[in-house]
Amino acid sequence: MSTPTPPLDGATVEVIRNYVVSVAEQMRRTLVRSAFNPVIYDVLDFGISLYDSRLQLMAEAAGITHFLGANDHAVVKLVEYVGVENMGPGDVFIMNYPYWSGAHAYDAMLCAPVHRDDHDGPAAFLAVRAHWMDLGAKEPGYVLDSTDMHQEGLIFPGTRIVAAGETVRDIVELIRFNSRLPEATIGDFHAQLAALRTGEARLRQVWDKFGGDRVERAIDQVIEHGERMARRAVAALPDGTWTAVDYVDDDYVTDDLIRMEVRVTIDGEEMTVDFNGSDGAVAGPVNLPIGSTLGLAKAAFKGLTTSTEPTNAGHFRPLRVEADPGNFFHAVYPAATFTQWSAIVAFELIYKALSQVLDSLPASSGGDEPGFMALGRDPRTGRDYVVSNNEGIGGGAPRDHDGGTAQQHPSQTTVRNTPVEVLEHRAALFHERLELIPDSGGAGRRRGGLGVERQVRFTADGEVLSMKKKSKTRPWALHGGHEPEPSEMVLWPDTDRAKRVGMYRTAMAAGERFVNRTAGGGGYGDPLDRDPAAVVADVSDGYVSVDAARELYGVVVADDGTWHPTPARSARQAARDAAG
Repeated sequence: MSTPTPPLDGATVEVIRNYVVSVAEQMRRTLVRSAFNPVIYDVLDFGISLYDSRLQLMAEAAGITHFLGANDHAVVKLVEYVGVENMGPGDVFIMNYPYWSGAHAYDAMLCAPVHRDDHDGPAAFLAVRAHWMDLGAKEPGYVLDSTDMHQEGLIFPGTRIVAAGETVRDIVELIRFNSRLPEATIGDFHAQLAALRTGEARLRQVWDKFGGDRVERAIDQVIEHGERMARRAVAALPDGTWTAVDYVDDDYVTDDLIRMEVRVTIDGEEMTVDFNGSDGAVAGPVNLPIGSTLGLAKAAFKGLTTSTEPTNAGHFRPLRVEADPGNFFHAVYPAATFTQWSAIVAFELIYKALSQVLDSLPASSGGDEPGFMALGRDPRTGRDYVVSNNEGIGGGAPRDHDGGTAQQHPSQTTVRNTPVEVLEHRAALFHERLELIPDSGGAGRRRGGLGVERQVRFTADGEVLSMKKKSKTRPWALHGGHEPEPSEMVLWPDTDRAKRVGMYRTAMAAGERFVNRTAGGGGYGDPLDRDPAAVVADVSDGYVSVDAARELYGVVVADDGTWHPTPARSARQAARDAAG
């Protein structure tokens, strides 16, 4: 009878864990330094993940949350499709088939098997997903009105694009000739390839330093520890079932609101997130592939359980996600999936359900990533451009402090906006104003963070795409807080053509303008309970107007900073005093 191999000591496991996490970080740095388009190197629109031979997540680098969770699903589907026996040393495969990859067609994932002499078959898999600016969809930029997958770009189900270390020219040329921006697209492909080669080299160094078998044993212990920590965190939450509902604006084919429902059940050490109460799949491109749904649920779960720990597969073992095929949250072929802003709107839905029992959760943020895209031909260079910007929103207020101002949506993790200097350098745009919006944060005992207003003028003919899917319903507040105004874009402001839009695409002539306004966060608690000193400070900072201070908070602020209560606030205080 064989003697079981004893576990590695904790110090060795921790050292190896940090080395493996460092591999992901070095891949990230290579990608950012090599990428051609600012969506990758400035906005950080990518996801990088490392898997062991059993396709268990070992480590990841900071990136878009949806990508990281979707990579888990996509790598499994890719290996099933290709077969490990067909994955040789030096091979790289490309996947963007949305129902397997968990994202739209322009989010191309490259996956490389990593072989080791003492291991039968691939000993690890590296994945790098990033947003490409064009891959032959029916329109440049983003497709807002597709009704099936075949309008959304060139599709790869798991195609060998590098064979035994040599780029497959036919596949690369197919991409080049199907892209309106071939230089940037092929450049970003090579940046992702460089990140994979960096990861492979660094992972081999870790194997050489500690031994491949020892690294595998350490990672197994890390994953087992991750599962224990996650189960312990779930067990500390109350048992029960809670439901929440929210809405996506429409699918751009009809104007109908799309109902999203989540049912969250906690039972001992396990949590189930069930989206089956939601609407069925719709005609337009806002349907979510199951990989995207898994990604948003995993991200929300991680924030509730093991938010301070580097992620591994064990952290998600207590989580079950349910969405039947054909549901809005489980799109199947040939459903359109290009405009997946619905995943962003849905991200906080899990928190909304659990806020009924966990008072530590904040109110809703601005509820969306209400950015924009611009495209056209720049007369300064004579070249076509496509640029995008992820706009900041207000953070929802928690019980202990105000919400953050002008932040990226919580689903976007480390993603950033595009600097004004980059937008104006790469596109025919001029920024006239960029500022916070007073009174945009939901009023409350704790105030929601403020949204942003951006006024932009086209300096040459082009197109603008307003990217937002929560412009018809307000972000939600908690415990008597107020809901803020939703995001919007106003096209041709200050003219008789002025038009308020949510998700929208239109041509813009040279000299024409748009104003992008984003929602603040929801308030937490009754505004009449807010500390008057905080209200005075908000007025001084320009966050809250004098009128709002009086009407919403019951605080009349004088020019010299002194204040006195309105009758409503005085009555509130008197009632509180009478109650003891």
